[in-house]
Amino acid sequence: MDNIYATPNSDVAQDAGEVQYSGFWIRVLAALLDSVWILLLTFTLGWMIYGAIYFESSEFSQGYVDILISWVLPFILTMLFWYYRSATPGKMILGIKIVDADTLDKASTGKLLLRYLGYYIAMLPLFIGIFWVGWDSRKQGWHDKIAGTLVIKQK
Repeated sequence: MDNIYATPNSDVAQDAGEVQYSGFWIRVLAALLDSVWILLLTFTLGWMIYGAIYFESSEFSQGYVDILISWVLPFILTMLFWYYRSATPGKMILGIKIVDADTLDKASTGKLLLRYLGYYIAMLPLFIGIFWVGWDSRKQGWHDKIAGTLVIKQK
């Protein structure tokens, strides 16, 4: 088995211990790295469009454009990185990627969308679904379980 990441029968690779699951702390670090670049991007765009009032206002939202910048743009960028690179920039820097849990191949668009939506479910009960990564034998959070994905170390 030269390339376990493209092996159609993932059970063989997983049973042989060839897959290295990405644990809780490396995924936290990847999320922090991703948060930094997303915040820099959204704050820069907000400042360019609204000026300094963007940071001074106590309102939750400045309007429709702010919703596009703060919610829609991060969603689109995350989905594009997941689809084309199987990882966000933070995951790429740390050498980890998202794969289909059954095949270890690239996850489908539907699974990636489920994974993104699964984050909200995983966060609702005091982030237990996120912390689950630390306890699960395959290092899956609830969002991974919902979508049928794994986060593994790249070869």
